[in-house]
Order: sequence, then C-alpha cells, then structure tokens
Amino acid sequence: MKKRGPIIGVFGLMLVAISISIMVSVLPANMTDRNSLYIPSMFEGMFNQVSDKITIFPGESGYFSYGTKSSNISLLWGVQIIDFQDGDNLSISISNIFGDKYGNFSQDNSVIFEMLDIVKSDSLNFEIQNHGSRTVNLVVMISEDPDNSDAFTNPNFPLRNTIVPLVISALLLIFGIIILIVGIILYLIDWKNIQNNKKNY
Repeated sequence: MKKRGPIIGVFGLMLVAISISIMVSVLPANMTDRNSLYIPSMFEGMFNQVSDKITIFPGESGYFSYGTKSSNISLLWGVQIIDFQDGDNLSISISNIFGDKYGNFSQDNSVIFEMLDIVKSDSLNFEIQNHGSRTVNLVVMISEDPDNSDAFTNPNFPLRNTIVPLVISALLLIFGIIILIVGIILYLIDWKNIQNNKKNY
C-alpha cells in the first residue's frame, strides 16, 4: 500500500505539535486565569500613565485625573478590573475641570478601552462608579496619540516577545491541519483504490 498519505499526515501532525509547543512556551502557565492578565505589564511602555490600584466599594465611586499634554490628538484610555468576577458593573463618566462632558461609558467586562478626540490640552476627570454587589480593584490606563507611539517598534517592548511567536505558531497550526487533512484524504484514496483492485482480481 502507498505510504504517501501516512507520511504527509505525520508531517502535518509534527507541524501541529511544534505549533502547540511554541504556544505553550510563550504564554504564561496561568494564562487561563483572566485575573492574572495584568494589562499594564503586558503593554509596558505603551501608556503615558497608569493609576495606582483604585478600590471602590459597592455603590460608591472612585476618581482619577489626567492632564493631557498635547492638542488635536487621539487619547486612548482604559480601565481594567484586576480582580474581575461575573456581575461586576461600572459606569465611567469623563469630564474636564469646567464640567464639559467627554462621555459616559459602562463596563461589565474585565477591561474596557475607548478613544477620545482631544482638541486642546485639557484636564480630564474620571468618575468611576461601582454598580455591582462587591468591592472591586481597578487601574486606569492612559495613552496619548497611540497611533504614533513607538512602543511596538521598540525591540524591548514586552508584548513583541509574545506576539511574533504566537503569529508563527498560528501559521504552523493552520498549515499543519491542512497538511494533515491532505494526508488523510490521500490515505483514503489509496485505500479505496487498493480495495477496488482486489475486487478486480
């Protein structure tokens, strides 16, 4: 019987195994624990400012202020509940010192990111209210003009050491699965041809 199908299939399995080994080597062992994914550490160097841990009791509010340094830019802001649990619910109101509103946002996931257009330098006040039934701990992250940030071009940017291997791992996984399927199909074709040849004798 021809062995091309099994050989190709084994090669596909090898690519899948290599892909999984790369993935396991670059991801933290506790990656499945969403509370262990501390965004400021993963994106270290990307944010202009990260708040200290803010603790907010049920029904109460926490506050954070940030003074923008530039005009006519986009501002990326985010809030991460670092001990998130299902049922957590926040509302985030952003205004300046004159009371002008930049928007109201709701959060019921561990992380929220939004963009603001900053026409002129301003002092932003974040009022974060806890609508959930338990105390939450969170951090606020600010990045001015993220489109022109050099964080991703910095070779010491921590996430680069994760993103590139994961992209390679994903490509190997895709090719491995395709090659494995091709091997199985060839094996079935060869097996069927052998069975037909046997019937003809």
